[in-house]
Amino acid sequence: MTRNQGIKRQSMSVEVDEDSRRQRRKFVACQRCHAHKIKCSGDQPCTKCKAVGCASECAYAARDRQVKLLAENRRLKEQSVASADVTEAQLNRPNADAPDATSIQNPIIGDRAWFHRHDPSSPPLYIGEAACSAFATRFRRFLTGDNALAHIARTQWEREETLAAVMNATNVEWPSLHHARLLVKIAIHQIGYLYHLMMRKATLDKLEEVYQNADFESTTNKCRFFALFAFGQAYSIRSESTSVSRVPGTAYFAKAMSLIQIAPERASITHIETLLLLSLFSYYLNRRLSAYILISNAMRMGLTIGLNHNIPESQLIDPVKRQHRIQIWWTIYIFDRMWGSKMGLPMQISDEDIHVDLPSTISPTWRHEEELSDADYMTANVKLAGIVGETITKLYSRRKYQETFLQRVQKLLKALKNWLETLPESLKLNMEDLESSKKPVVSLHMAFNQCVILTTRPTLLHLLITLRKNESHPPASGRDAISQPVLTLSEACIHAARHSHSMILTRWINGTMPTFGYFHAHYLFSSALILAMSSFVPIGNPSDMSGFDSALDLLRSMTENGNLAAAEFYHALEQVNACLRPYRGSASLRPRRAPTRLPSLHPQARLQLRATPGLGLSSTLASSSAALPNLLAGGPGPMLAGNDLLGGQPAGTDYAWPVRDTVNGYTTEMAFLEPTMQDFLAQSDIDLGLLHPVDTFLNETEHLYTFNEL
Repeated sequence: MTRNQGIKRQSMSVEVDEDSRRQRRKFVACQRCHAHKIKCSGDQPCTKCKAVGCASECAYAARDRQVKLLAENRRLKEQSVASADVTEAQLNRPNADAPDATSIQNPIIGDRAWFHRHDPSSPPLYIGEAACSAFATRFRRFLTGDNALAHIARTQWEREETLAAVMNATNVEWPSLHHARLLVKIAIHQIGYLYHLMMRKATLDKLEEVYQNADFESTTNKCRFFALFAFGQAYSIRSESTSVSRVPGTAYFAKAMSLIQIAPERASITHIETLLLLSLFSYYLNRRLSAYILISNAMRMGLTIGLNHNIPESQLIDPVKRQHRIQIWWTIYIFDRMWGSKMGLPMQISDEDIHVDLPSTISPTWRHEEELSDADYMTANVKLAGIVGETITKLYSRRKYQETFLQRVQKLLKALKNWLETLPESLKLNMEDLESSKKPVVSLHMAFNQCVILTTRPTLLHLLITLRKNESHPPASGRDAISQPVLTLSEACIHAARHSHSMILTRWINGTMPTFGYFHAHYLFSSALILAMSSFVPIGNPSDMSGFDSALDLLRSMTENGNLAAAEFYHALEQVNACLRPYRGSASLRPRRAPTRLPSLHPQARLQLRATPGLGLSSTLASSSAALPNLLAGGPGPMLAGNDLLGGQPAGTDYAWPVRDTVNGYTTEMAFLEPTMQDFLAQSDIDLGLLHPVDTFLNETEHLYTFNEL
């Protein structure tokens, strides 16, 4: 127990004792003495009741009630301190389970893992609840009301037989030195600044050495440089010339995969670098499971050579090489957390087992810049990956926690807010000119938005389900209304989706989006689902459906260009769209009600809006949960029933819902500037655990995602 916690508990004890003494002075007479208006000794039983033989009837009703209240107050305070203790331990050890058997299992998923049998000749496929494809299936089940609707199976990836055919059809050999230099420089420029995968100058020097010495038979050199050649081709060729593969560079990748040792007895840094490259390129072929397995191998090999520990200077004098070890380890860590989050798979290592320093800048700085990644950027990426890992563990796993769902969400959002507030100025977006921001910075903010979406989208789906339930049974009182936390979290989810969608659309318009990359397609698909949901909720915007439609068009264009991930997500989004069409038709027939008074914004949010070009009052109203005070429990004015909320834009409004196709008007920080979000983050554990019992989903017999059955 820490010193501060001890002081808190001592303070609570003193407070309770003082309350008890005040109570004894105030309620001094028992019921009999009080009725006879005689002095009472205050004992239990009192002297007068003993004298007349009424000791068994001596009662202090008011005192008993007060004692019970004090005891309950003391129990709640102790529970809050205990929850803080558990939270502090979990933040330091995010993989630790709750300490006792009375803890609460994650309520948003069922007790059973979700499997889907797509191919009768193969084992059923495991479906991780954190995966966007799983969320799309849950959304489709909501739209259709069919809880048995099948999961959308994956079909778009390069299979093993395709990789073998590519190698047979292509003479995979070393290119000319000039072409090899070009491919490696392209790879370094495109991915070498997003992730630390190599020492840049040392890699180019090694390439020159290989050609100078004609060392073309070395398996280590082949695997490493062929993996780099694969990236160089993917970023320099618009389409693959062979009909066997759709992604340029596949032949080099396949050759490297056929040569790499999966389980060497003694690993090297170069071997681990190659595994990182192959794991990342696997995403370009939409081979997500292969990427996860490759990064798991890199993680285990890194552990065998102690990358998770600081190496003494006496063992490795060169500061560049020492920092290279550190940055390679943290790249493994980032991939482990990020790759797992794409499929809802667990992390490979606990934070407690990592004892290596965070990235730092070495002197002289010119040596750092020519070989290593920016330390601030890597540190921000590492911390964000840690939050992503905790999100999967705390919200999407079947572990049990003492904290309620809203309490866990609150702590994750606090961590995200702190990450954003401590972000160095060099890593902030230029919202007036997105393309002036470095590519790594844009990618970092899109990853942040995706983490916000992961944290909050279960609540948005819960809001939709609740609104549909209220259609046939409108809330009769404020106690049945949707609470502010649910609206606040849903609004944050919608804001993150709009921001990511606008950034991706801007990059596409400017021609700076990679043709065969995975992550833009993934973020576009994830944001499109939220924008579709936004068009049906009161805190959303009916025109967000145009964002869904533009995402569908963009994914189709990426598919036509050969992007395998986009092909998969386009097919899935088409399935969602097929379910949306009849639902949109039925929603348009529902009665609508004129809007209520719209209150003013928080001063901080108003300052942010003034500083953001192109953001007018209409978009402010569209994005602010404060625009719907009557949804809140106890809010002023008449309550709105569910059928009033699903009807989209109310009739008779005197403002327009803007359609935003550019990044102007959205900032990463804006969701956290909303006064409702600030209030949510400021609430205590007791408030979140007791004041919002329905919205913790703990009293529901139906799970948020699974309804009654899978």
